[in-house]
Amino acid sequence: MALELTDAERATAAGGDGRAMAMRIVVATAELLGAPRLIPIASAHIDGALYHGDSGTLFAERLVAGGAKVAVRATLNVGALDLTGCSKNRLPGREAGMARRMMDAYRGLGCEPSWTCTPYQAGHRPLRGSDVAWGESNAVVFCNSVLGARTNRYGDFLDIACAIAGVAPDYGLHRPENRIATFVFDVGALPADFLASEIAWPVLGSLYGREAGDDVGVVAGITAHPGEDALKAFGAAAASSGAVGLFHVAGVTPEAPDLDTALGFGKPTRTIKVTREMAADAQRRLSTAELPAAIDAVAIGSPHLSPREFAELERLIGGRRLAVPFYACTGRHVLAELERRGGRAALEASGVTIVADTCVVVTPIMPENITGVLMTNSGKFAHYAPGNTGYSVLYGSLSDCVESAVAGKPSLTEMAL
Repeated sequence: MALELTDAERATAAGGDGRAMAMRIVVATAELLGAPRLIPIASAHIDGALYHGDSGTLFAERLVAGGAKVAVRATLNVGALDLTGCSKNRLPGREAGMARRMMDAYRGLGCEPSWTCTPYQAGHRPLRGSDVAWGESNAVVFCNSVLGARTNRYGDFLDIACAIAGVAPDYGLHRPENRIATFVFDVGALPADFLASEIAWPVLGSLYGREAGDDVGVVAGITAHPGEDALKAFGAAAASSGAVGLFHVAGVTPEAPDLDTALGFGKPTRTIKVTREMAADAQRRLSTAELPAAIDAVAIGSPHLSPREFAELERLIGGRRLAVPFYACTGRHVLAELERRGGRAALEASGVTIVADTCVVVTPIMPENITGVLMTNSGKFAHYAPGNTGYSVLYGSLSDCVESAVAGKPSLTEMAL
């Protein structure tokens, strides 16, 4: 199907400024995807401001030089620097300078300096049914699944191009027919105590992602809303182990008031009945380290920690001193609230390093240690940390992470399976 552009879209693409450059990128992408038209978007979340090399910085600066500005609300995902000063990184001077130039360029384009992978925790929550262009895998899956807005997994530089042009290709998860679940992920046989625990959601998300690939599925067997932090953890793990952009939870998420509605009143192509053995195996897979005698660091906050998660962290530490480095990643919006109630000072007194604007897996903040063991409660950290940091991973609950950090060695509780 040939792409049909409006007269205004053709005129914009024919220009010589930064907006024209952005529109041409969107148009070329739409043609490659076979989209029939472009659709207006309500907002964007930009993943491309994280420094991976000079080309990204130069691309953003070229848009700025061309006078480009975002046409819709556009929040920014993490950068490579903690501009709040809470934490320090090991980027060499030149790379740090280019990373700062990149962050400055995106602000020059009119993007909000939110610097978080959880814009939905910072008030960026598009309306159900609205079309948006979001990048960053956990933000995308939360936006689609929990908020019910419509976005594809927009990659670096296409996200900012859509934000400047104000339009996106009409394909994929923007189209209602592609949002219908095709399979059922049934967790109803798992113990209620396990499903009510914090540890369940990253574990089940990692299993779901491996089973789903990029298919849309519906989780069945949940009897109560688990809370946004649990859905955040599930989606982030699923989007890391698979290419998940949308999931439904029957009776919980907005497009799945019941199982039949999520399935479009059709029959699923398959039903995956999750057993205790499958869940236990999924948890084991999140660790790459055999049970070690000691741990070298703990990192949490991928996706960025919410105020509720910080409150739980404070409760679990209880003023005790930690024996190993402990990194807690969050957004500056949550950091401001934490500071207002004195939580930052209390955590830092215990030995916690708060990381804002970025995270320890995308920029070198933790000590370089190619044989080290990193403990985490994050399914996303567990997936990316070995390749990005060199540390092997030991997975556990938040309580496990705190008790292990206090002891300096693993302290793991048994899952309620």
